[in-house]
Amino acid sequence: MAILIDRNTKVLVTGITGKQGLFHTRQMIEYGTNVVGGVTPGKGGEWVEGKPVFDTVIAAKEATGANCAVIFVPPRFAADSMLEAIDAGIEFIVAITEGIPVQQMMKVRAVLDQSTSKLLGANCPGLLTPGQSKVGIMPGFIAKPGPVGVVSRSGTLTYEAVFALTERGIGQTTCVGIGGDPVNGMSFIDVLQMFEEDADTEKVVLIGEIGGTDEQKAADFIKEHMTKPVVAFIAGQRAPEGKTMGHAGAIIEGGVGTAAEKIEKFNSVGVKVASNPEEIPDLL
Repeated sequence: MAILIDRNTKVLVTGITGKQGLFHTRQMIEYGTNVVGGVTPGKGGEWVEGKPVFDTVIAAKEATGANCAVIFVPPRFAADSMLEAIDAGIEFIVAITEGIPVQQMMKVRAVLDQSTSKLLGANCPGLLTPGQSKVGIMPGFIAKPGPVGVVSRSGTLTYEAVFALTERGIGQTTCVGIGGDPVNGMSFIDVLQMFEEDADTEKVVLIGEIGGTDEQKAADFIKEHMTKPVVAFIAGQRAPEGKTMGHAGAIIEGGVGTAAEKIEKFNSVGVKVASNPEEIPDLL
């Protein structure tokens, strides 16, 4: 099994005719992802990599039966693209775009909370179910099927951790990058709950970073609701206070959100914390 996506997921690419959209569409198709079409306003009727292009998400869904949309559009269009996908009833939306204004994401979040759609991102690498499907920009070759679920706020550290697992022969059920912006869709807790309910996920790797309290909330959830062992890694242990590092959400203010605070919290609930990504396989 897997969570969120598998080989049967029908994926729609918003921004399929753009440079990034086209490049990653090719990568997804090559991996085996079931890409059924794309959306670019004004280019409906064209074909890209053998996939039909539509002017609107609702037209694309009606024609293809898509249940997942991945968004590769510039920041100024990204919020509207998410809202359009929600309005069309797309079940699962993956927003790769970074640099979306917080106020626009607040509007998206308000609409999302009144819908049945799930949103991953924005400003995330997407997700990968090894051997079945990848939606977003994660490189497929780093992963292999197996019993470990991975959830992360950091894109590149996700790749490093997954590759370290694969190199040691430890496969993954699904690798999920939730992104680190202050306002986004799915949280650590949302993904942890799915891994807890997934029969094939035996252990979980959580990769956090400085800033905010998401990791502390995840630790409380693990203590109260998870029966499966969790190993963590926290990035940004040497970051200076008050300076944004990487993601918009990765900032320490007033001593809140430090790596030391998060590590202490995880240790207090029995979650082992790696000192670097390469140590994760040993702790598992």
